[in-house]
Amino acid sequence: MTTTLPERVTASDEVAPRAISKKSTGSDAVFAAGARTVGASVLVVTGGVGIFLGYQAFPTLKRYGLDFFTETQWSPDTNVIGIAAVLVGTFCVGLTAMFMAFPLALGTALYISEYAPARIKPTLISLVDLMAAIPSVIYGLWGALLIMPHAADLAIWLDRNFGWIPIFDVTGGNPDAPTPALSRYGFSAFCAAIAVAMMVLPMACAVMRQVFSQTPQGEKEAALALGATKWGMIRSVVLPFGRGGIIGGTMLALGRALGETIAVVLIISPEFVLKGRILEAGGNTISSLIAGRFNEASSSQLSALLAAGFVLFLITLGVNTFAAIIVNRSRSGAETD
Repeated sequence: MTTTLPERVTASDEVAPRAISKKSTGSDAVFAAGARTVGASVLVVTGGVGIFLGYQAFPTLKRYGLDFFTETQWSPDTNVIGIAAVLVGTFCVGLTAMFMAFPLALGTALYISEYAPARIKPTLISLVDLMAAIPSVIYGLWGALLIMPHAADLAIWLDRNFGWIPIFDVTGGNPDAPTPALSRYGFSAFCAAIAVAMMVLPMACAVMRQVFSQTPQGEKEAALALGATKWGMIRSVVLPFGRGGIIGGTMLALGRALGETIAVVLIISPEFVLKGRILEAGGNTISSLIAGRFNEASSSQLSALLAAGFVLFLITLGVNTFAAIIVNRSRSGAETD
C-alpha cells in the first residue's frame, strides 16, 4: 500500500486578497442615487430660476444701464425706473430685523441647549419650530394691528432720546409735543422689522441650537472640572465651538429677512425715497415692490420688476453662500468625536 505525500504549497497557490469595491450595492445604491437626484434637482431648479430672471431682466438692464441701480423713483408712466430706494429699504428692514432677532435667537438657543430642564426641552424645541410654521400673513396682521401702536410709542421715545443719531431722526416729527403725530412714526421700516424679526428668529435659533448640541461633552466636563462656572464653560467652550453655527444661522436668517414680502406689504407705507431713517413712516423693499406692482404691470414693467427680483436673488444667493462657507470652514461644521 502506497501513500501519497501532500503536494507542496507554493506562494503562487495562495488565495489572492479580495478586491474591495467602493461601489454601493442594494439599498445603499438606491439611497445614494436618490440623494444625488434630489441634490441635482435643487441645483437645477435654483439655476433655472436664476437663468429665467436674468433673461427677463436683460431688456431692462440694457435699456437703463447703471441708472437702474442709482435712480430712486419707480414711475413707469414717466419712464423713470430705479431700485436705489427699495434696495436701501430692503437692507434697512433686514438689518434692523436681525438686530432684534439675533440676541433673542442666541439666548433662546443657549437656554434650550444648556439651561432648560430635560422634561421641558422637547416642548421648547417644538414651540420654536412651530413659530417657523406660522404663515407670514399672520405675522403681518399681528404686526400691523397689535404691535404697530406700541412700536410707534417706542419710536417716539427713541426719537426723543436718540434723535441726534441719523437713523433715529424723524423728519417733521416732534417727539416733545403734547400729542406727537403717530402717523409720522407708524408704517415704518422699524415696525415692519419687528414682524420680520419674529419670522426669522426660529430659523436662526434652530441652527444655533443644533450646533450647540454637538459641542463635545468631554470638553464641557473638563471646563467644569477645572472650576469654571456654567456661564464660564459656555463662554469658553460652547460659544467658540458654535461660532460657525452662530454666523451661519444669522446669515441664513438675514437672507430670509431680505426677501420677506407679505408682512412688509401689510405694514410699511410705500414710498420711493432714499433714506436710512428707520423710525420714519414710509419706505419700501424689493419684494414688497414686486408684490404690489405685479398685477398691474405691463410687459415692459414686468421686465423691470423681474430685474429687481434678479438683484434680490443674487443678494440672497450671495448671503446664503457666504453662510455655508463660514459653517463649513468652522470647527462646528466638522465632525467631532
